[in-house]
Amino acid sequence: MEGSPRIQMEKASKIMRRSIYIFLQNYQYLTATAALLAFPCSASILLSQFFVPSSPLLPTIHNRLRVLFQAAGFPPSSKFFTILSFKISQTISSSIFALPLTLSFLLIAKSSIIKLLNHHKPNLQPPSFSSVISLYKPLLATYICNFLLLLSANATAFSLLLFAFNFLQGLEFPSPNWLPFLSVTAAVVYSIIVANALIICSLALVSSGMERSGGYLAILKACVLIRGRTSTALTLAVPVNLVMAAIEALFHYRVVRAYHTGDLTSFPMALEGILIVYLYSIFVVLDTVVSCMFFKSCKTGYLTDQEGRYTYRIEIAEEDGYTYVKLKNIEPLP
Repeated sequence: MEGSPRIQMEKASKIMRRSIYIFLQNYQYLTATAALLAFPCSASILLSQFFVPSSPLLPTIHNRLRVLFQAAGFPPSSKFFTILSFKISQTISSSIFALPLTLSFLLIAKSSIIKLLNHHKPNLQPPSFSSVISLYKPLLATYICNFLLLLSANATAFSLLLFAFNFLQGLEFPSPNWLPFLSVTAAVVYSIIVANALIICSLALVSSGMERSGGYLAILKACVLIRGRTSTALTLAVPVNLVMAAIEALFHYRVVRAYHTGDLTSFPMALEGILIVYLYSIFVVLDTVVSCMFFKSCKTGYLTDQEGRYTYRIEIAEEDGYTYVKLKNIEPLP
């Protein structure tokens, strides 16, 4: 139904162009937000490349995950689960290292951007600090619920993979080449599940700021809004995340490697590291702008019933402290 021409929604390219236009329209405010609020969290994420590999936390988490995978029955000869356990260990260690600044500076930065974009007409005045702080509490509650959602998504993915591996082992699969094929399939399934969970988390975080209702309710709203728009969300998320991954690789190539070779003591190299962190902060801000534009697109989207050929509008309304989803008929199609 997502690819049906009856579904009236904005294309990913149009949302991206609109997001870039909004970013340039509010260039001074958003770049200042990147420099003052998003910069500390971005620095902690990139600097984790210095401290995480040498910290005792990484091997501890990696060993526990490896033992857990072996106890669950995953084949120890599979390179996929070896790489997966190491990457998850790196992600958990980096997240723990950056957690204090993520819960403070990053959420305040997102609050300021959401507050700026939560209007229907151009806002000539930047939002006040008190109005920005008022969004922090729902964003914090949603961020905690997002963590639980990601934990559940990973557990679901591992359960499905465990069932598949044990099922094939019980059938005594005759081909010796089944393990690489199943590992590739497992990588695809795991990526799809985690990618959808991350999209819902990102949309829920914006929803909590736009609607001022955080926690699990924002996640439920995101699940309703994302229905039929998953490919659009992936198309929007992939370019920004690829650029941010490239910036992380650039920081590792230019700064981390220079640190290990002893060249980081020079002032130009340190200045280059600061510029790379600021560039990363810019894309953190741009990613939030894209998420806000996508949320507005979803909220005003249309859904067409294939059988009755009627057009409906999905509206999420709140009245007397209760939030409900309303489906309004607009007009019959010819």
